[in-house]
Amino acid sequence: MEYLIWAGAAISLMGLGGLINCIRLAVKAKRAKLPDSEMRARLQRIVGLNMAALFLSFIGLMMVVVGILLK
Repeated sequence: MEYLIWAGAAISLMGLGGLINCIRLAVKAKRAKLPDSEMRARLQRIVGLNMAALFLSFIGLMMVVVGILLK
């Protein structure tokens, strides 16, 4: 089950990278000083990406936990 632990760690790191990317995109949007409607549209897209990255991190961490329990 060691492969499950390493695969879960890799997936969690991809999710973490997605979260860091969401932060970067939000800061970039805030600095752009966009009109309210454009800012809302851009932030709604970022929220979707954020939820996907959190889900990816969650799945990876669960894979690690299952791998440790089965070891």
